[in-house]
Amino acid sequence: MKKHLAATSSLLTLIRHASSASSLRSLLEKFNCPDLVLQAGIKEWRSAGLTDKACAHLLSPDLVRLEQDLEWCDEPDHHVIAWHDADYPELLRQTENPPAALFVVGNIDLLWHPQIAIVGSRHPTPGGRENAKHFARTFAESGWCVTSGLAEGIDTSAHGGALSVPDNSGRATVAVVATGLDVMYPAQNRGLAEIIARHGAIISEHPPGTPPLKEHFPSRNRIIAGLSLGCLVVEAAERSGALITARLAAEIGREVFAIPGSIHNPMTRGCHKLIRQGAILVENPADLTDSLRPVADQLAKALRGRLQAIESRHHHISSPRQLTLLHEPIWEALGHDFVCLDQLAERTGLTTPELSSMLLVMELEGNITVTDGRYARNT
Repeated sequence: MKKHLAATSSLLTLIRHASSASSLRSLLEKFNCPDLVLQAGIKEWRSAGLTDKACAHLLSPDLVRLEQDLEWCDEPDHHVIAWHDADYPELLRQTENPPAALFVVGNIDLLWHPQIAIVGSRHPTPGGRENAKHFARTFAESGWCVTSGLAEGIDTSAHGGALSVPDNSGRATVAVVATGLDVMYPAQNRGLAEIIARHGAIISEHPPGTPPLKEHFPSRNRIIAGLSLGCLVVEAAERSGALITARLAAEIGREVFAIPGSIHNPMTRGCHKLIRQGAILVENPADLTDSLRPVADQLAKALRGRLQAIESRHHHISSPRQLTLLHEPIWEALGHDFVCLDQLAERTGLTTPELSSMLLVMELEGNITVTDGRYARNT
């Protein structure tokens, strides 16, 4: 067993056996260390809301299951991000009932990247599939990350549209699933999931081995809504999981968008219902991204706090007045000729997710121009 996994075993024990996310969040906030939580004892566990059954499991955990969990964590690009970790995504932290921990396969930095959720019917029309793919591709080309649920239909088209962007450098799409990350559901999306794991990230609040239980799918939707700055519903019936995601997004203050359609198409009735309730009608991707510019800047401010160490590594240079110290190394690396993300990463020493988030802010502020995934100064 690799050395770093020993420190993970306490966290995995808590995730596997704690009776509720709120109880585990409370304990991790108080002790800020899984080892200390386990050492705290039954009195502290009960005061945080753990049941007697959960306390018994913590005193005598399933060691076989724990060993399997540790083996999963030992695989390349497998991660566990807990409530007390600095990498826990800020937007999700602000929601009403966030997970106590996230299991991730792929690039964990994408959890902090500006995301747009695209959701809809599992049985869309051909036009709905085309709309989902077109909007997703356009968002990805503009530097946004497309988030969806890896289900059949609109979700599949949205992930595929984002991944169709050439040279996406691993920033295209995030899939939130309702099973353990070693359980593929639906089975026909296994190939898509493998591609997303290489070029994006797959996320679950459930530990490895968790099967596709019916009650987990609605709770999965709150994570999709919580990670995203806005939620686009492409096609949906009047009663659907997509409308649940839209409602959850609205409840936590995220913008909800809907594409209108034919009054004769039952798959657009959910969208029309959302529009009557106040969702923003969109006809093209720019309608959505223009509305999200202010909240994208708010996320960038949170990201600046996470990346404060970067500022001290760079000196002040002549640049547009509105640029922060965090953005100035990128300005210095840019010229009037267009350059790709890989070139900027090499020049600045920043990672692709760091660059992508900051470049999006610079674009929204009018400092840079973006064409076909290449960047140049706007002055």
